[in-house]
Amino acid sequence: MQKLQSSFVALISVFFFWGFVAASNGILIPLFKDKFTLSQFQSQLVDLAFYAAYAVGSVVYFFTSRAIGDPIDKIGYKKALILGLLISASGSLFFIPAASFNSYPLLLCALFVIGLGFALQQIVANPFVINFGAKETGAQRLNLAGGINSFGTTIGPVILSYALFGNINAPAVTENNLDAVKMPALILFALFILCAAILWFSKLPAVTNSEKLDKDLGALKYPQLTLGMIAIFVYVGVEVSIQSNMGALLAMPEIKGVDHTKISHFISLYWGSLMIGRWTGALAVFNFSKNIKILMQMLTPLLAFGVIYGVNYLRGSHVEDFIFYIPYILLASVIFIFSGDNPARTLLILSVTACFMMIIGLISTGNLALYSFISGGLFCSVMWPCIFALAITGLGKYTNQGSSLLIMMILGGALIPPFQGYLVDLLKNAHQSYIVTVCCFAYLAWYAYKVTSILKKQGISLDSEQASLTH
Repeated sequence: MQKLQSSFVALISVFFFWGFVAASNGILIPLFKDKFTLSQFQSQLVDLAFYAAYAVGSVVYFFTSRAIGDPIDKIGYKKALILGLLISASGSLFFIPAASFNSYPLLLCALFVIGLGFALQQIVANPFVINFGAKETGAQRLNLAGGINSFGTTIGPVILSYALFGNINAPAVTENNLDAVKMPALILFALFILCAAILWFSKLPAVTNSEKLDKDLGALKYPQLTLGMIAIFVYVGVEVSIQSNMGALLAMPEIKGVDHTKISHFISLYWGSLMIGRWTGALAVFNFSKNIKILMQMLTPLLAFGVIYGVNYLRGSHVEDFIFYIPYILLASVIFIFSGDNPARTLLILSVTACFMMIIGLISTGNLALYSFISGGLFCSVMWPCIFALAITGLGKYTNQGSSLLIMMILGGALIPPFQGYLVDLLKNAHQSYIVTVCCFAYLAWYAYKVTSILKKQGISLDSEQASLTH
C-alpha cells in the first residue's frame, strides 16, 4: 500500500473535483444571471446542464451494459477513470471559447461535458477506492474520499469567487466577468490532465466484476428501491437547490441585501456544513470507546467549522456573524450522537429537523432565516448513505442493478433547482420559494418511516444495518 500511496492520492483527488465544481456553480449562477440578464429560472439551467449530465451518462452506461456487457469492465477501471478525467478536461477547456463568444448556451454545454466526465468517474471511482487495499478497510477509504469531496465543496466557491471578483472588500468587477472565467477554466483543465497523467503512469490494482448482469429490471419490484429512487432524486435536488437559489435569497433586503460578488462565504459555509456532518459521520469507522466517540462527535464539528471559518477569514470575507451558526452545529452534533447506527432512524430524525429548520427560515428574516436555511447542509450531510443503504437492502442479486438506478436519480439536482427558480420568478420572492425545501424534507421523513415497515414485512431488521456507503 505504501508504494501505491501517491497513486491513491491521485485517485481520491477526483472526489475533490466533484465537490469543487458542484459547489462553484453557486457562484456561477448569480454571475451568469447578472451578465446575461436572466430570470432566476434561466439561471438555474446551470444546475440542469451539470446534473442532467450525471443522469444521461448513467442511462447510457446502464443500457450499454444491458446490451453488450459492462464497458468499464472491458476497458478496465483505470482506463475508464482516465477517460472520465479527459472528458471533464475537454469540458473545462470549452469554457474559453464559450466565454469569448459571450454565449450562455455554450457555457451550459461546457458544464454538461464536465458533468458527463464526472458521471463516468463516479461509476468507476467508488469501487476503485474500495479495492485499493484490504476490503475490510474499504469503508474507511471511502469516508476519507468523502471528506476530500466535502473539502472541495468548501473551498471551491471561495477560490472561484476570488478569481472572478478579487478580495471581497474590493470593488466588484463589472466588466469582462466572463473573461475572468477563462483562467480558472485553464487551471482546472491542467489539473484534470495532471491527475490523468499520474494515474496513467501509476500502478493501480486490477478491478474486475465477473457478475453477469440481468437483462430485466427485476430490481424495480422492490418498493424500498422504487421509493428510494424518489428519495435520492429529492435529496440531491434539495441539497443543490438550497445553495443554487441562495444568491437570489441573499439579495433580498430582509435577508442580507448583498450582490453576487459578496456571497461566496455563505455558499462556502453551506457546503462546509456537509463537510461538518461527513467528518463527524466518518468517526463511526474508528474503534473509539463510547465516551471517546461522544467527545469526538462534539469536537469534530467545531474543528471542521474552524476550518471553514479560517478559509473564509483568510480570503478576506466578513465572517463575524458566523458565530450565530454555532448553535446549529451543536444541535446537529447532539442529533448525530443520539440517532445511532440505524439508517432509517437517522434519516427520519435528520429529515424532521431539517423540515423544521426550513419552516423557521420561511417565517423569519435576517440571520435567523439565512442560517436556518444554511443548516440544511448539516442535516443533508449523511442522508445519502442512509437512503442508499435502505434502498438496496434486501435486493440480493439485483443490488448492482438497483445501485445504478439510484445513481441515475442524481437527476434531481438538475430539475428541482430550476423548479424553485421558476417559483422565485412566479412569486417574485426568493425567500418564500424555499417552501420547496420543506416539501422535499417532508418526503424524506416519510420515506424513512415507510421503508421501516416495508423491510419489516420482508423479514429484515434494521437494528444491525450500517449505512457505510458514502456520496
